[in-house]
Amino acid sequence: MQHLDPQAAHDFLQQTPEAVLVDCRTEIEHMYVGHPVGAEHVAWQEAPDWEIDPEFARKVGRLIKGDLSRPVLLICRSGTRSIFAGEALEAAGFQQVINVTEGFEGPLDDNFHRGTLGGWRLRGLPWQQS
Repeated sequence: MQHLDPQAAHDFLQQTPEAVLVDCRTEIEHMYVGHPVGAEHVAWQEAPDWEIDPEFARKVGRLIKGDLSRPVLLICRSGTRSIFAGEALEAAGFQQVINVTEGFEGPLDDNFHRGTLGGWRLRGLPWQQS
């Protein structure tokens, strides 16, 4: 798995039109916290049980129309959940999986807040709320 910071991931997406950005956070996070413009939503796990979706790889496979060589970038809140989701995609045969480090909101700061130390949104990259 490759790892790119948010700016490098954005640049990669601009230069690689066949690439797909998958937001693997929960539906609530995707809708209300916001998401990168153009991101497709496929939750890795969902509240309230937080069980991993056994259909995750199949759902992402539909987005790439079964072409396992297409680059798939994964973004979550902080860049951790997306690593696990990426490992599942690699195990399913996806050939180019890229984790967006820092995620959408970045790591926790000393006050246990996100959005102050990194992340897609803090970096000023295009995002929207549903």
